Amino acid sequence: MERLRKYGFVAGFLIVPLTLYSVFVISPYVQAFQLSLTSWNGYSSIVRYVGLDNFGRLLGDEVFWQALRNHGLLLLAMPLTTLVIALFLSFLLNLGGGTRGAGMRGVWGSKFYRVVFFFPQVLAVAVVGVLFQAIYRPDEDGVVNGLLARFGVEPVGWLIEPRLALWSVMAVMVWQGVGFYVVLFSAGMAAIPKDYFEAAAIDGAGRARLFFSITLPLLRDTVQVGWIYLGIAAMDGFALIQVLVGDKGEPDGATTILPITIYKNAFSFGKVGYASAMGVALFFLTVTFAVLTLRTTRRERVEL
Repeated sequence: MERLRKYGFVAGFLIVPLTLYSVFVISPYVQAFQLSLTSWNGYSSIVRYVGLDNFGRLLGDEVFWQALRNHGLLLLAMPLTTLVIALFLSFLLNLGGGTRGAGMRGVWGSKFYRVVFFFPQVLAVAVVGVLFQAIYRPDEDGVVNGLLARFGVEPVGWLIEPRLALWSVMAVMVWQGVGFYVVLFSAGMAAIPKDYFEAAAIDGAGRARLFFSITLPLLRDTVQVGWIYLGIAAMDGFALIQVLVGDKGEPDGATTILPITIYKNAFSFGKVGYASAMGVALFFLTVTFAVLTLRTTRRERVEL
């Protein structure tokens, strides 16, 4: 009887959040899986099931494969660049100033720099997109081209040139994301006992040795989480690319990604069933990435 009361007490707390999660998270996923098996256009009262035909069409859809190639490039470059920059800045802000008295310290003004680095996080994605539209303007009125013009360099179409467009968008993603991971890694470094760094510094270890032999190994779990978050972000990017370059994937499909392709098929072409199939494919790709990352980076936990 006592056990039933205990379980009833726990269930009373869980039933509301589980109900809300089921209605607003699980239910839309189930509906997306269901719609992916239909040819529904989004407004007709007749829903015709076509089985796996939509998934068969994906295999021959060049736009789908172009989006996957772009996602692959984003997955390789964007998380790695963001994590490297964030780790470097976090180390400078927390330990880059060397020893002071009985402890380690960051560089001068590190508290101010933390605020500066985190600032992009407080901006809405739409605001960031509009801001970088002005920065990337293809004439000399753009911030980047204006600076290049001072050195006699011709204006560059950062969002127009096929070979530069995706890299330009990726640079914005890195700029926006670095601040969050600086804060995340700073919190992780603050949890590492300072005795480790002080003992290594007394033994003559330089900053590079402190980073690679102490800081990075003890931050491995935090870096793993950051990598997964950034990988998921690389599989999204809808709002930023929509504002920066629109939903046409121009130039020449260089910025085509799956979320924008899903949006176009559902709301522009009236192919909700086909768009849902793309959404299901994106779901499994994202889950696969997260699982593979967890498995390949798994190791024994380091106790502090």
